[in-house]
Amino acid sequence: MMSYMRTTVRIDDELLRSLKEQARNQNISLTRLLDSTLRAGMQASREPRRPRRRYREQTHAMGAPSVKLEKALALAAALEDEEILRKMKLRK
Repeated sequence: MMSYMRTTVRIDDELLRSLKEQARNQNISLTRLLDSTLRAGMQASREPRRPRRRYREQTHAMGAPSVKLEKALALAAALEDEEILRKMKLRK
């Protein structure tokens, strides 16, 4: 026979209702259901997991840049200004 230690655990209301219903359906006490559920969870966390395949991004050669990268912010600002002007013309 196992000995049990009394403790307080905070459980979400919906989860507790579900656990009580499952214990009733299996005709066992809530304590026994919680014990077996926790043991199964602990056992599953100990089992070795299959290693995940590493994600690798495929790269592509894009050639030499066609603009001076030192002026990239100025170029971005100019392109943004052009887009704003284009949208303003469309509203008229």
